[in-house]
Amino acid sequence: MWDQNLSTVYEFILLGFTSHPTLEPLLLVTFLVMSLATVFGNGLIIFLVWTDFRLHTAMYFFIGNLSLLDILFTLITIPQMLIHMASGTKTIPFIRCMVQLNLTLSCGMTECFILAVMAYDRYVAICRPLRYPTLMRMQVCLQMAGACWTGAFLNAVVLTSVMASFPFCGPNEINHFYCELPPMLQLACMDTYMVEVLIFALSVIVLMLPFTFIVISYIKIAQVVFLMSSAKGRQRAFSTCVTHLTVVTLFYTTIGFTHLQPRSNRASDQEKRASVFYALVSPMLNPVIYSLRNKDVKGALSKVMGKAA
Repeated sequence: MWDQNLSTVYEFILLGFTSHPTLEPLLLVTFLVMSLATVFGNGLIIFLVWTDFRLHTAMYFFIGNLSLLDILFTLITIPQMLIHMASGTKTIPFIRCMVQLNLTLSCGMTECFILAVMAYDRYVAICRPLRYPTLMRMQVCLQMAGACWTGAFLNAVVLTSVMASFPFCGPNEINHFYCELPPMLQLACMDTYMVEVLIFALSVIVLMLPFTFIVISYIKIAQVVFLMSSAKGRQRAFSTCVTHLTVVTLFYTTIGFTHLQPRSNRASDQEKRASVFYALVSPMLNPVIYSLRNKDVKGALSKVMGKAA
């Protein structure tokens, strides 16, 4: 064990996305516009799912969950970065940093689980259509979503508790724009190799088990779809999966780059760019992805706009 008296750091300094004096004002405006678009777009998706009876199905229920996660993650990370850019003050208290770490981990892991549940939803809809109304009734969806949120939060509490127990005796500069696990590990005044192995193993389990489940689900979906005699039926079946596959690709490309690399191969600047994509770009694009190929969402939006006019 380590000497708890070594934990003399009471606040951290977030170095931010960039310290370039010319880039900061431009990025401030850009990130502000993107964050507002993210909150508005995902808020609109939640509103449509909530108010339109045609969208009261399992698929749209989980899309609403993803939109809520996108809003939460953006609000947890981006406003702080914008304030730091505008004020020049980049400190964050130790406790608030740990809370932010817990919330970002919770959102990320919940999204992993929700994406896996959505793959199961598509599997049941295409491979077990007669049992779909029973297996994916709203009560079951609420229970699955609750399990995803609760399980992710408990896992995040464990990781945050481990991090909070580490001795931090300086330096206290986190090379990131929010409190993220990999750069914080580098500041601990102890050998963190075994803990890093444990965290890496847990990351692999939390990230890759749902991903493996998604892959297996789509292999089974593909087997069923290719056996369909109707080309129109195959096209319809695949079109219901395109949105989910696109979101899965965006999510795992960025989150895997950040959390599934050995420490020796990490480049902090590349991690920060990937994190911006995960925290802003992907959440901003997701509402477009949900609606671009989705007639139900387009219809609900047209209905709302018609009433507004």
